Amino acid sequence: MQRLKEAIYGCPKVPPRVRTKPMQVLCVGISRSATESLAVALRKLGLETYHGWDMIMEDSARTQQDWNDLARRKYCGEPDGDVRISSAEFDKLLGHAEAVVDIAGWTFAPELIAAYPDAKVILNTRRDLDAWHRSMAQSVLKEAEDSWFMWFMHFWTAELFWSWEMCFCNVFPAFYRSPWPHTARAGVVRNGKWVYREHCNAIRGLVPKERLLEWSVEDGWEPICKASGDSFLGKEAPKEPFPHANNPADFKKTVEKMVKPRYAKGFRNLGLFLAFFIILVTAVVLGMREGGGPWNTLT
Repeated sequence: MQRLKEAIYGCPKVPPRVRTKPMQVLCVGISRSATESLAVALRKLGLETYHGWDMIMEDSARTQQDWNDLARRKYCGEPDGDVRISSAEFDKLLGHAEAVVDIAGWTFAPELIAAYPDAKVILNTRRDLDAWHRSMAQSVLKEAEDSWFMWFMHFWTAELFWSWEMCFCNVFPAFYRSPWPHTARAGVVRNGKWVYREHCNAIRGLVPKERLLEWSVEDGWEPICKASGDSFLGKEAPKEPFPHANNPADFKKTVEKMVKPRYAKGFRNLGLFLAFFIILVTAVVLGMREGGGPWNTLT
């Protein structure tokens, strides 16, 4: 099945990104834990930041395909029972980034932490786990996976296909240990809270205390720019309120903005397919009416 998907939606390889600046911070908190607010803040601090939206909205469908391949490699396993992803492999996709937030951060948290041992780690969390659970249902599930229109349209453009494949066929169902029918909704609704707690505990066990900052959006600038009397990221806090972004209404607007050009491309591809199909059916019908083979009209 994977070979069929690659045959239909596979894209030519693109030049790999090259690391020009060191990776400085890995934000490994789960989506809907102030990930976009944190990304905006890190950009204000001058860090080139790679957020989940950047991952999904990559200009090249090949880059999305490469992320999907890494996710499959992680969650489908290796013959030796272990999965390691090197910094060189990550750099092909993240070479331009100094900070990682959201999907890539939590999906590959153990691998990223091992690949970039000098990077600081921020575990961004929600203080109210029930509020996080509701937020996931009102945003990621309602506005994306639950959309039958988006599901239909993802078959008609490689960009939408690989984004959907990565998020809703591989990453979310696997990360949340989804039961049947192996969907993001089944995983988040049934297992979301304990997976959230387990993920946070795993990060605490992986990262030395001096390298780790546990943070929530209510904490604002101070812990990020100053921790234990020292500057955690070596940055001075901006003299402005900490940004707050991406509530469920904002999430819906971002999804609409993201998919609009992809829908346009999908409609074009769907139109070409239907035109070809109509021509083919017409040729077959006319050929049979003339008493010959169905392909006579085409010769």
